[in-house]
Amino acid sequence: MEFAKAPIAAPDGDASTRARVVRSIVEHGPSTAVDLAKLLDLTPAAVRRHLDHLVEAGTVEAAEQRQRGHRGPGRPAKAFRLTESGRDQLANQYDDLATQALRFLRDTQGEDAVVAFARQRVAFIERDYNAIVADHPELTPAEALAEVLTHEGYAAGVRELPLLNGQGGEQLCQQHCPVSHVAHEFPQLCEAETEAFAQVLGRHVQRLATIAHGDGVCTTCIPHALATPDHTSSTDTDKKDGASS
Repeated sequence: MEFAKAPIAAPDGDASTRARVVRSIVEHGPSTAVDLAKLLDLTPAAVRRHLDHLVEAGTVEAAEQRQRGHRGPGRPAKAFRLTESGRDQLANQYDDLATQALRFLRDTQGEDAVVAFARQRVAFIERDYNAIVADHPELTPAEALAEVLTHEGYAAGVRELPLLNGQGGEQLCQQHCPVSHVAHEFPQLCEAETEAFAQVLGRHVQRLATIAHGDGVCTTCIPHALATPDHTSSTDTDKKDGASS
């Protein structure tokens, strides 16, 4: 007769390192053991040991990394990503309470009250965006917005988009969403975020995907701002010349 083995508690150092591994995957997206080793200044063997533990615990899962072009010899590298269970572990422990509170607000005060709450919750975006822009003028508007979101736990980054119809843009990627479980039932939270993005950037943005609705990452398309056209006409110029003569 076999008896189940009691789990062996990991040393504090192991737990801390595994937390760093998970945080790196959250911030950088699906990563191979080699990627993680470089980012965390560890050996690939050490990273694989921690990944094996996290896979067994159900925190992360492995999938074959997509290869572009000719694939070299050997087995394809595996990219490790957070599982739904792993996201649950990172999610706010008060998700259920927050959902119940919003249901009560909706049922007693109406949908407009939920929208007002959602907009008030993201007020930090405009407030902190202005501060980031003032302190870091070298950042693009999208990069400044990503900094704001990262400080609030969204693990955000920006990547350049290819030209489309002659206009380029950037894609804002949020690898983590602290309110994704609540936003699954109350999309007003996502909509308020998108409104705030457009407000601080001063242009239309388009939300392409959200973690709240099952996507691996929240993505928002941010087109580059168009140059302001010069509306001064030749007639206006002539009038100015005539007035000065």
